Amino acid sequence: MKQNDACCHTTRRGLLQKTLALSALAVTGVGGLTLPSLSFGASLTQADRDRMTPDDVIAHFKEGNLRFREGRPAPHDYLAQKRSSAAGQFPAAVILSCIDSRAPAEIVLDAGIGETFNARVAGNISNSDILGSMEFACAVAGAKLVLVMGHTACGAVAGAIDGAELGNLTGLLKHIRPAIAKTEYDGARKGSNPEFVDAVARMNVALTVDNIRSQSPVLKKLEDEGKIKITGCMYALNDGQVDFL
Repeated sequence: MKQNDACCHTTRRGLLQKTLALSALAVTGVGGLTLPSLSFGASLTQADRDRMTPDDVIAHFKEGNLRFREGRPAPHDYLAQKRSSAAGQFPAAVILSCIDSRAPAEIVLDAGIGETFNARVAGNISNSDILGSMEFACAVAGAKLVLVMGHTACGAVAGAIDGAELGNLTGLLKHIRPAIAKTEYDGARKGSNPEFVDAVARMNVALTVDNIRSQSPVLKKLEDEGKIKITGCMYALNDGQVDFL
């Protein structure tokens, strides 16, 4: 190992120890603590990842999103992360998010290379291929968190509301329609109403989380055993806030 890489690993291990020691307090907001990044100068090691609980991962992402919103991202050394992860990867989470260019999960959560598995599809809906990928991420590779990330002003959700049809997109949008029916809303139920679109997007995240549990016995068993957590969040385009559901 080169001297610089060894220094990066040493620095990172110190940050990780501080992170794990403070994570329980950070979850409750005690003292306004800020967690350091888990992927400062090198990617996650297996030991680093295995010491984390699902709630540690969530706390880390909350702090990463706070750094993103405040314009003080961690000084990631992406080249060092690239080098340290080339021979193996030990991500802490698998994230299912929308393809929207304004909602890149790794950036808004201030995550580094080797820290998250990522699946992106319009409307952040699940299907058998994505479920298989999630099962690999958790049951084989050891990820601790399955996170479904929706976002405000989602074009796929608006299209589903308005009954848009276009080639294969037509079938994709059908996966979002159950969320439309389940969303309680007294105003205009149209894709041109941003408030309704956001309400449906939030419901779509919740239903996708439910679908993951019901359609993947593998992931449901891991969650029942406390080895992983399956949850959702919403990303607000206007202020950058990630709201965990």
